[in-house]
Amino acid sequence: MTQPPFTFLAEFAAPHEVSADWLAIGVWEDDPSPSSEPTEPLDQLVARLRSSGDLTGKRLELLPLYTPTDVKAARVLFVGLGKKADATRLTLHEAAAASAHLGTTKQFQNLAFVLPAITGMSSGEVALAIGVGLAHGSDGPGLRKSAPSRFRPHRLTLVLPPGLEPISDQAIDRVRAEAHAVALARELVNTPACDLYPETFATIALDTGRLAGFEVEVWDEQRLAAERMGAIMGVARGSDRPPRLVVMRYTGNPGGPTLGLVGKGVTFDSGGLSLKTSEQMVDMKCDMAGAAAVLGGLKAIAELKIRVNVLGVLALVENMPGGKALKLGDVLTARNGKTIEVLNTDAEGRLILADALSYAAEQNVAHLVDFATLTGACMIALGPNVAGLMTNNDPWGDRVLAAVSRAGERAWKLPMDSHYDEMIRSKVADMRNTGGSRYAGAISAAKLLQQFIGGVPWVHLDIAGPSWAESESAAQDPGGTGCMVRSIVELAGGYQ
Repeated sequence: MTQPPFTFLAEFAAPHEVSADWLAIGVWEDDPSPSSEPTEPLDQLVARLRSSGDLTGKRLELLPLYTPTDVKAARVLFVGLGKKADATRLTLHEAAAASAHLGTTKQFQNLAFVLPAITGMSSGEVALAIGVGLAHGSDGPGLRKSAPSRFRPHRLTLVLPPGLEPISDQAIDRVRAEAHAVALARELVNTPACDLYPETFATIALDTGRLAGFEVEVWDEQRLAAERMGAIMGVARGSDRPPRLVVMRYTGNPGGPTLGLVGKGVTFDSGGLSLKTSEQMVDMKCDMAGAAAVLGGLKAIAELKIRVNVLGVLALVENMPGGKALKLGDVLTARNGKTIEVLNTDAEGRLILADALSYAAEQNVAHLVDFATLTGACMIALGPNVAGLMTNNDPWGDRVLAAVSRAGERAWKLPMDSHYDEMIRSKVADMRNTGGSRYAGAISAAKLLQQFIGGVPWVHLDIAGPSWAESESAAQDPGGTGCMVRSIVELAGGYQ
């Protein structure tokens, strides 16, 4: 990572006694007092602001005070948390991100956030949501700007007011690990394709594994050919950049079951001979967000020494329209021997995942999850903020969906009934790589992937929408979001 590391501190103090460049305080829409333990200066201030109509507590409302009185902080920021009954890790994460988004346009030493008390959520859960949110809001997409537009504070302080239960060192460790893992994923997605391509991505994975404590093996094109990765090799043919497969192993529970995680890593997607328009292509450096999520998630899992065994597989290619590129009508033979007729070279993600999933399924994993920016059809169905979840095993799908929700991310389950199998039937091969129409495009892509999992309980998460923010909002810079890193850590923490 090119950015300096985050430093998190926990401080037990009344909010008005906290010294900070910025002190963020959450305010509920349906509660007249601040979210913290009541203190007279802040109570009076909030009451005045409410009566004047300047403060309502609606979600992501931001009210900065640059010269507050009767508090030690140089600046105070009131952040709307919405209704108490609607509070989740998602709403807290976004509130914290919005406060950092406002407060990090200049260089400051210390950004502090007062943890609210929430029924049904421990202080550790609240700290996790707010801490990772603060880190998220402290980073922007301007990795190559000569003058930065976003500055990481030297310290991010989580303030626990009187009456709030303490948080453990382990809770702070998780905040730190998830924050850095999300930041790594975002940095990878935001890095231009001229700098991030299969070989350099694989090198980053090697370095990450060495520092975090998991094994990493990189397969070059010769190894890929020897391992019968015909689909990956086929997609990579049109590029001067050779493909890579990264195999990562973390053993935290010897003798226990293994969770398989597979990430799509198309470091740039031109569409191949089914060429995208310039408008469609401009953000296609983000087509490796699934691989970034798996790498970031495994980094956090290893650093936290979670008692779980994980196999991570990253399929890394460029999809380009060179003279050797896939042609429409070509037939590829995947690792498991099944053949795929290519009728659209812009439906390449499912091809490289076919080989990666085949390999992962052979490794005696108990469960599989793949993460992929796979289809625009999923965005049309669910919008830009929700991932599509498809599965061959409903109990496993429900477990993954619950972990995503607990982590403060969004997914929605789509059907995988057998009648959708007809959509990928081919006259000349075992299957074709398109659904044959504009209907159910996300599901037909998942149906192809299902042919390569060998019956292992599996979930496919289509993250085409939430992995990339098109525009700026109160809680989000445009660009990579680090989508699904938090969900991977949450899933691993409850995996037995």
